[in-house]
Amino acid sequence: MSEEKIIQQGAEAKIVLSKNLIIKERIKKSYRIPQLDNKIRKTRTKAETKLLEKAAKIINSPKPLETKDFYQIKMPYIQGKKLSENLDSFSLEEQKEICKKIGEEIAKLHSENIIHGDLTTSNMILKDNEIFFIDFGLGYISNKIEDKAVDLHLLKQALEARHFKNWESLFNEVLKGYENYKESKKVFERLKAAEKRGRYKQE
Repeated sequence: MSEEKIIQQGAEAKIVLSKNLIIKERIKKSYRIPQLDNKIRKTRTKAETKLLEKAAKIINSPKPLETKDFYQIKMPYIQGKKLSENLDSFSLEEQKEICKKIGEEIAKLHSENIIHGDLTTSNMILKDNEIFFIDFGLGYISNKIEDKAVDLHLLKQALEARHFKNWESLFNEVLKGYENYKESKKVFERLKAAEKRGRYKQE
């Protein structure tokens, strides 16, 4: 019996659990010229690895392990509770505490100009009362206030969609935690402006 198990299969990558390791492998695209495909996969894997290495020094995040495969990222498996599936099972007070901590952790990332790019509770794992951020596949480096506001907006949408019962009070806790970031006021202003634009478009 194989000890490898595919735990996620997306358009860009497959994620395999092998013993206590997570292996993320970027998938070949048959519609691309092979040389170009190899270059894109290699470049994106390298960029994500560097981002993960930087993030792991700042917050709880799996640190990539050395590998000779240009298209793979190997990292330790974090055995905990995925917040998307478990956040609602906690008391409201506990949910608020968790969300404030999430805000504090995002503030740390943004202080180092790391944009996660996919801030949802599916990419957060609770282990030993600590929150681990995973999957930086859409992440990048940016010092733009706009990009940081968009990062928070994504989380707001995720809370509203997945944890709709208490999403407003939970997102307020995220913002409280995020106030640790020295430019948080600018980010909040940009967030409000972006949401106003969105409302006008819908109307």
